[in-house]
Amino acid sequence: MIIESSAPTRVDLAGGTIDIPPLFLFHEGAATVNFAISMLAHCRIETRDDDRIILESIDQKATVETTVGDIASLRDEPRLQLLAKLVYFFRPETGFKMTTKSEAPAGAGLAGSSTLNIACIGALNKLVGDRFTPDRFIPIAANVECQVIKVPTGFQDYYSAQYGGIASIKFGPAGIEREALNVDIETLERRIAVCYTGEPRNSGTNNWEITKRHIDGDQEIFEIFDGIRDTSVKMRAALRAGAWDAVGQILADSHPHRKRLSPNITTPQMDHLIDTALANGAIAPKICGAGGGGCMAFYCEDGRRGDVEAALSREEGATVLDWNVNADGLTIQVS
Repeated sequence: MIIESSAPTRVDLAGGTIDIPPLFLFHEGAATVNFAISMLAHCRIETRDDDRIILESIDQKATVETTVGDIASLRDEPRLQLLAKLVYFFRPETGFKMTTKSEAPAGAGLAGSSTLNIACIGALNKLVGDRFTPDRFIPIAANVECQVIKVPTGFQDYYSAQYGGIASIKFGPAGIEREALNVDIETLERRIAVCYTGEPRNSGTNNWEITKRHIDGDQEIFEIFDGIRDTSVKMRAALRAGAWDAVGQILADSHPHRKRLSPNITTPQMDHLIDTALANGAIAPKICGAGGGGCMAFYCEDGRRGDVEAALSREEGATVLDWNVNADGLTIQVS
């Protein structure tokens, strides 16, 4: 049997970091807004006639091997930790080879690890006979990823990976709710450029420092998160109304506000790329994920995305990404 799954990465427009528990519980109306993109994470499982289990990451150029009888060794396996812990969680009773790869650059801030997590869960769940219903995938993904990075993980990335499309994810005491947004996809794609800075980043570290400050009662951080919440509310309303000028203004206003979270949100390279984009038709930058490297999105004047991309492509280390909105989310095929 061969199982092939894929899930889309995402660009977050508003509300990042507020999706980390328990932070959203302190800001009534907390939400994020993001959209899934066509840069996918892939997982392929091929069953074997023996009891060997082989985990291979094409991106990391690494392989881990064990057997069905020794699957407990994967619990504390230091290599390919996410894959190892997922297989340990599902504990298949047959030999197989699992191969993973991602179309997004390493450390891109596009939710690559969370997306791969969902893709692997979809494939492994199929391998063990659909043990869990799809509504269980996201809690499993968040819990296993927390075991890997050893700090709480945000939830918004799993929703874009599993469901695709453009959405507002709402957080509160009653739980998490995804609201699909009816947005003119053609306009969104025409107005946004995405660029990889050439500098990978580590979201677990950045976000955990901010989370600790919030929990310790830092009043400035609390006020910043109120602002992040308000930005998400405004962004959702602007997208639903097709108010594209307002979208640009919201992003422009939120950038300096978000930089108050940490001096490491942007690097000198990122600041240089922002200046370049703004000088060539961009209205506002949007740091993808936790920042400190990775990718940035740029909201452009209508008709200027090509100008912005051309200018960025001339900058050393920068890579302009080709993308479209992905409406499919997690897909699983069995043959």
